[in-house]
Amino acid sequence: MRLPRDLFGRDVANALCTRWGYVKVNQVGSHIILQTDVPKHHRLSVPDHKPLRTGTLNAILREVSAAKGVSREDILNTL
Repeated sequence: MRLPRDLFGRDVANALCTRWGYVKVNQVGSHIILQTDVPKHHRLSVPDHKPLRTGTLNAILREVSAAKGVSREDILNTL
């Protein structure tokens, strides 16, 4: 599946919070720090850039899919 090239970091962070159980715990500069405890503890930094580069988006998707035990496509479909 091809990655979208027009996603903003803030939109990705909001989608992870509303649909995947992450909570915004902090923001340091232009990076939003998200955290979840389901199914295990995981912290993630999402840059608040407009738009996100495809490599950065791919790394975020890879981390979330490994932490949640789902495929990248499942996460990408909810963004």
